[in-house]
Amino acid sequence: MSLRGTQSLPGRRRVLLGAAGLVAAPALITSTAHAFGADPFQLGVASGCPRPDSAVLWTRLAPDPLNGGGLDPAPVAVDWEIAEDDGFRHVAARGRHMAMPALAHAVHVQVQGLKPGRWYWYRFRAGDAVSPVGRTRTAPQAGAPLDRFRFAFASCQQYEQGYFSAYRHMAQRELDLVIHLGDYIYELSWGRQHVRQHTGAIPTTLEEFRDRYALYKSDPDLRAAHAAFPWLAIWDDHEVADDYANDRSPRNRDPKFFLSVRRAAYRAWFEHMPVPPAMAPAGEGLRIYDRYRFGDMLDLMLLDDRQYRSPPPCSDDSRVTKRPVDCAERRSPERTILGKAQEAWLDDSLANAKGRWTVIAQQTLMAEIDRGSDGKPGYMVDRWDGYPAARQRLLDGLVRHRTANPVVIGGDVHSFWVTDLKRDNAAASPVVATELVGSSITSDGPSQATVDRALAHFLYLKYGRGDKRGYVAIELTGKALSAQFEAVDDVRDPQSGVTRLKDFVVENGRPGAVAG
Repeated sequence: MSLRGTQSLPGRRRVLLGAAGLVAAPALITSTAHAFGADPFQLGVASGCPRPDSAVLWTRLAPDPLNGGGLDPAPVAVDWEIAEDDGFRHVAARGRHMAMPALAHAVHVQVQGLKPGRWYWYRFRAGDAVSPVGRTRTAPQAGAPLDRFRFAFASCQQYEQGYFSAYRHMAQRELDLVIHLGDYIYELSWGRQHVRQHTGAIPTTLEEFRDRYALYKSDPDLRAAHAAFPWLAIWDDHEVADDYANDRSPRNRDPKFFLSVRRAAYRAWFEHMPVPPAMAPAGEGLRIYDRYRFGDMLDLMLLDDRQYRSPPPCSDDSRVTKRPVDCAERRSPERTILGKAQEAWLDDSLANAKGRWTVIAQQTLMAEIDRGSDGKPGYMVDRWDGYPAARQRLLDGLVRHRTANPVVIGGDVHSFWVTDLKRDNAAASPVVATELVGSSITSDGPSQATVDRALAHFLYLKYGRGDKRGYVAIELTGKALSAQFEAVDDVRDPQSGVTRLKDFVVENGRPGAVAG
């Protein structure tokens, strides 16, 4: 179903005051008993975590979004409804949620009892204000035969370095799902030729992180993509602090202080993502790794390579992540990027995968790239190259379990890549899995000369572009995976178009992508 020509066209803001089918609300409490001073739905609506019988609906009440939200510290009643049509003539479910000040008046509703594999439309009301309409889709029943499944993945959207026009293009596509692979916000200011500015300093408190998320969600194209499709999201480092590893940060050397920053950042991430209310953080951590099954087509594993990883190797100075290094510690079998519990969970997930395709969604480039010089090896140890034993265990698991059509997707490196993943990188070694890495939405990337040097030295690197921003769209069928690398023409133009850079195809039963 296309969004064109419907009432739920992505990016179109509609106020549905007095709309037919909206449940009549009883007397509301606190500030909902009177009109808001400004639109409380300025951060838009979103949905996510689709299961065959459920989906999560999200919004946040914030009439003054860049200044703490602008609401009194009291609960606010929010009515919601979800329908089988965009005119809300056939309402599937409705209810009331109390938006609490402790969660920045964010709303997370996990709607149960929905039908599998179909589109729904949803909206919220608080007091005299009605939200834009969003569209979501439930997952097909596990094992149900599918002709195709379509999704896009994106990452790394530094607000200052460009506009989110890639999302405007994405929102107009025919997709079943969007996957965000991290760096949804940036805590710090960096890069060249800024076109807009962060507000406030580097966030370290919950209130500051909330304002940073509100700033990013002020972008209309990002809101449009959220309203158009269900999302799955994982984080990387900039949601907390650049290059942090578990409880260590290059910028915040006091462990106690950094853990307080991480705790605030995790809570703000939860408050602003369309994730289940049961996911609310308790204590120091927040589990984001999970698995999803879409009919008989896809098993999808979402990973967390930040929260549980071993410290950076080869130096006591955590800033070593900014330069290529090597040492015996890097190769230690005890080192992990996922943590022992998540590694065991992933191995079990691979053993039980039943789809025709298996996608591992994680944060960064997995293929090895030796960046050394003068005959000395050197690796960027903030990535999988800092954890080669953990990478080997993952690839060995794919072979041991005979995982069907494994594909690794990643972001982080602000460049497009296609690689062959092997248990070793000898030319004659068989390909174990296909890797597809998307460029950033806006964040500055490496020079094309740097990318070309890597391509010239390592034959298992099939394609690379560092000079373009954009995203990757995937279509899965029983015969093949098709990947479309979409690049923004000018990231500094809010009305920029998008151009297809390259198509790649992975055939069923034959790992390794070829140009389409």
